[in-house]
Amino acid sequence: EDLRVDGRGCEDYRCAEVETDVVSNTSGSARVKLGETDILVGIKAEMGTPKLEKPDEGYLEFFVDCSSNSPELEGRGGEELGTDIANTLYRVFSCENSVDLKSLCINPKEHCWVLYVDVLLLECGGNIFDAISIAVKAALFNTRIPKVRVLEDEEGTKEIELSDDPYDCIRLNVDEVPCIVTLSKIGYRHVVDATLQEEACSLASLLISVTSKGAITSMKKVGKGSLDPESIFEMMETGQRVGKSLHIALQKILDEEETLGTSRSKVGFLG
Repeated sequence: EDLRVDGRGCEDYRCAEVETDVVSNTSGSARVKLGETDILVGIKAEMGTPKLEKPDEGYLEFFVDCSSNSPELEGRGGEELGTDIANTLYRVFSCENSVDLKSLCINPKEHCWVLYVDVLLLECGGNIFDAISIAVKAALFNTRIPKVRVLEDEEGTKEIELSDDPYDCIRLNVDEVPCIVTLSKIGYRHVVDATLQEEACSLASLLISVTSKGAITSMKKVGKGSLDPESIFEMMETGQRVGKSLHIALQKILDEEETLGTSRSKVGFLG
């Protein structure tokens, strides 16, 4: 009947709170609360050497720490989930054009920016993959990378000079960064943004990463149950539709927060 225990329809998200620039010693950060799920993401830009196979690009590294007070995430359970989330993020961001990695290159084969993305799971209240993808996109939007000049002396030795001006920086274009939409199969229906109780009722879920234009960049099935092809196609259609509206709502919030500039009151990590 398109009605869930908390009054939502099958395609409705819980109320999400998004705040950027919450951790002072990072290049970019964001905190997302989606229902009971609480995620903190910090991004640090550090200089490194480009990978051999992509000498004219920078790259992203993901680290996930499950500090949730949920008993199932203590010890090995938390480690396994952290590894699973990091691997999923690598898959989502391995698709072409999600982030313009060429803009992170300083000197081909020699210097590039490496973005270390640290994800901290503070509270687990269901649907963590979606919440993490929202937080990562918001943190990337907030990231500021210092502008760099490469100086070469007469002997051909290259020196790198970083700009001191905090406003003299490059920003990342996050238009193509995908968000994850998790669809959980319950009975004959599928729901988005499942709570912990709904996840306990679901035998199989489909993780779909969707761009703002509705393009699906990757898919992954989780859970012990099976999904028949017809329901997978239905879930993909729902994922595209829900993903597009999720991107629009997130971008609107990020743009609104950006226009407030330094005058906005910060709730912050300990707010």
